[in-house]
Amino acid sequence: MAAELGFGVVGLGMGTNHCRSVTRAEGAKLVAVCDLDEERLGPTAEEYGCKAYTSYEEMLQDDEVQVVNICVESGKHAELGIQAADAGKHMIVEKPADITPERVDQLIGAVKDAGVKVGCIFQARLEPLNRRIKDAVDSGKLGKLIGVHGHLPWYRADSYYQGAHGSWKGTWDLDGGGSLMNQGVHTVDLIQWLAGGVESVMGMFGVFGHDIEAEDQTVALFKFKNGAIGTVYTTTCCYPGLPQLVTIYGENGSIMKDASKLISWKIQGENEASEEAEMLGFYGAQEDKQKNISADPMAVSSDGHTLIIEDLIGAINEEREPMIGLESARHAVEIITAVFESGRTGREVKVG
Repeated sequence: MAAELGFGVVGLGMGTNHCRSVTRAEGAKLVAVCDLDEERLGPTAEEYGCKAYTSYEEMLQDDEVQVVNICVESGKHAELGIQAADAGKHMIVEKPADITPERVDQLIGAVKDAGVKVGCIFQARLEPLNRRIKDAVDSGKLGKLIGVHGHLPWYRADSYYQGAHGSWKGTWDLDGGGSLMNQGVHTVDLIQWLAGGVESVMGMFGVFGHDIEAEDQTVALFKFKNGAIGTVYTTTCCYPGLPQLVTIYGENGSIMKDASKLISWKIQGENEASEEAEMLGFYGAQEDKQKNISADPMAVSSDGHTLIIEDLIGAINEEREPMIGLESARHAVEIITAVFESGRTGREVKVG
């Protein structure tokens, strides 16, 4: 059995979720945490019995830290990731990989030069139901794809965007946007992954319910590479926060789900009724682990993070690529920045 890999988490907002995930992951050991805020740092280090650093550079010099979980402001992901790569550390990078494709490319280059491995937090791709939907698309079971839609009517109180740990949210420089880049990036990544990539976009966005710089409501039209069209709607203004909905349909049928559960599975064929009953019986009865995240950003389940951490450990030990690497995670950033360009110019914008 391979020795446990030592993990260091930087950024103890969402990073606290990563700490839980590391302790639950097979083959991982949490050895250090890092944050500028000593009021967050001390209690977290005490809870997990690990080393505490206020200096990221010092944590990178710790030989026990072999993997770094980067959980700081989105607009600093590439910067801190490049530092980690230069120090020879593998890494887990929170979503989005960064806020522009160019910065993600810089990180990709540094990672390749250093020969380290990176896993990105798009855990929805690993959920069993989403993988069944992906198989239904890729196998041709749904037939020619016609429409793919993601709906994210979430809510964030004003306090979410305020204070020492919230004022970066909803800014262009550090958040890269608002409801679309921060909350909606998971939905964007999921539907582009299910449908096979986005060719062009049109978008509208604005600030409607908060005192922020970027946006708290966005509507986008997607043209997929396979010819299907779709929409993405995101907001943090929808009190009290409603579930994410994803709908995908082709010539032979349709599938609808929320963040955790299957709502409808209807695909034409001899076994339509029995397959529908089987799918709803299993995936329609799943525990709603995401029921509070529509209003509470810290209510996210750590299960998906644990899977991504374990996959990275496997990739390191088996000398293979992680299931969700930087190149794959880049497309969501490319799509979102194109939506914002379209919203500013009023034109359709090509992706890539």
